[in-house]
Amino acid sequence: MSVTTDRLRDLIHTTQGELPPLTAELVRDLEVPDRMAIAEVAALTGVSAHTLRYYERIGLVDVPRDAAGRRVYDRDAVGRVVFITRLRDSDMPIAAIARYVELVKQGPETEPERLALLEAHREDILHRLRDLQGALAVVDYKITTYGGACGT
Repeated sequence: MSVTTDRLRDLIHTTQGELPPLTAELVRDLEVPDRMAIAEVAALTGVSAHTLRYYERIGLVDVPRDAAGRRVYDRDAVGRVVFITRLRDSDMPIAAIARYVELVKQGPETEPERLALLEAHREDILHRLRDLQGALAVVDYKITTYGGACGT
């Protein structure tokens, strides 16, 4: 579990399950420093340093280096890592994420294609959620069959 995920879950809990709109203020509230080393980004996001280097190597995230050659993640790079992590958490293939990132790099004229890609992925997520809700209903049924109780 990452620090970012824990902070977002705390936020959800304190707002009775309703997330406020994603704003610059919300991102600032997550207290992401302006400059971070790879180990700090790994600790914050729960993504290993190896995976962060891989994301950089395949072009998913651009990370500048300091004078000594060490990676220095800025807020934009950390935000990209968090976004990529959420896409991976929702089973988006690396190839699709790479396509999305390439479209972003091409500029605003690619927004319709980016939107279509994300809408298709959202439909995939909703389909999997429905499948999981059906599976949960079966498990809940069996639990109650054995005299157990299912919480919310």
